[in-house]
Amino acid sequence: MVTLNSGDTAWVLVSAALVLLMTTPGLALFYGGLVRKKNMLSTMAHSFGAAVLVSVLWVVVQYSLAFSGDVGGWIGNLQKVFMRDVGVNQLFGTLPIPEISFSMFQMMFAIITVALISGAVAERMRFGAWMLFAACWSLLIYAPLAHWVWGGGWLGNGSVIGKMFGNPDMNALDFAGGLVVHISSGVSALVAAIYLGPRIRYGKDAMMPGNIVMTAIGAGLLWVGWFGFNAGSALAANGLAANAFMVTNTSAAMAGLTWMALEWLHHRKATVVGVSTGIVAGLVAITPAAGFVGIPAALVMGVGVSVVCYLFVAFIKKLLGYDDALDAFGVHGIGGIFGAIATGLFANPAIGTYLSGKPAIGAFYGNFAQLGVQLVSIGASIALAAVGTFVILVVINKIIPVRIEPQQEVYGLDLSLHGEVASSER
Repeated sequence: MVTLNSGDTAWVLVSAALVLLMTTPGLALFYGGLVRKKNMLSTMAHSFGAAVLVSVLWVVVQYSLAFSGDVGGWIGNLQKVFMRDVGVNQLFGTLPIPEISFSMFQMMFAIITVALISGAVAERMRFGAWMLFAACWSLLIYAPLAHWVWGGGWLGNGSVIGKMFGNPDMNALDFAGGLVVHISSGVSALVAAIYLGPRIRYGKDAMMPGNIVMTAIGAGLLWVGWFGFNAGSALAANGLAANAFMVTNTSAAMAGLTWMALEWLHHRKATVVGVSTGIVAGLVAITPAAGFVGIPAALVMGVGVSVVCYLFVAFIKKLLGYDDALDAFGVHGIGGIFGAIATGLFANPAIGTYLSGKPAIGAFYGNFAQLGVQLVSIGASIALAAVGTFVILVVINKIIPVRIEPQQEVYGLDLSLHGEVASSER
């Protein structure tokens, strides 16, 4: 009989708090410092708005859609709306933690995922439209995808996705959100950025960060909070959590170091914004792999993700001409895709397991079929996020214009939409 483990429960609760720290104030500061001073508060409002909105949606219906039962492998049912039957003494499956603690932990993932998208639409999206978008996106894209991968849906079910590649033990490997969090938010960010169009005078005027100190503090908070994000996904205070903690830090550090080197080669100087971006890219890449790979793989992934993301941020974005204001796609979308592929390559059977309990084996350990599973999972995540985001934006735009008026954009969203300024000068 499974009984409650107070140590595991405490770790999951602390991890949930760390993940919330990533959004408020971590991501709010990180994004807020990167925009122009006239848009700092409006950008931070996106993160805080997502936090309060998703917190309510989650306990009302979103948790049930993601983690309650299964309807054809596509979505959960409504058995746990308003957290019904999730009592204080109800354990989560075969794990010795209360289900309510698991739900709280997963809620924080849902919050930060939608908040990440805001980086691509900063400085030009109407706040009311953003809140409506966040609600629709959370229910129609995040909840189904979380169910597909973690809630018993078709990507997490070896008898469905595994059988496609000849092994019913295999499932999509996504330890802490490469598919569910980063690919979904990054791809949706790209679609939203293209739909809204570029900022006024984008590519003509220098749009310098308003407060790099804020960004650096935000990056530090993201780094610290990410230990809850990844190590907390072990759902226990054990060796797997310790491994996730170590490889998370290793990948982040290696990626930050690599980004500094790339900037030096490119511009002959390393910047605080650059190293902060590199650290985040390394954290993104290791997220799906944290419970499946060891230190050597984390080092390689840290180097690889910095190179790939740097190319997108510094060159490809300019070449294609889209205005991903704060590089949500270039870092989270591309970094998430890189990390999900790398997980399929580096998954070490001595570290992690499939949901069936069998060792998870990557291509470099002889199981090339796992790479196929990862590629199908990436494709499915991209398709859901891209199509769903476009449809949501088209519908919302018929209800309320998603983009602010040009005069408001020039004047600044802080005053135009919120009636306040980040700082007053006497």
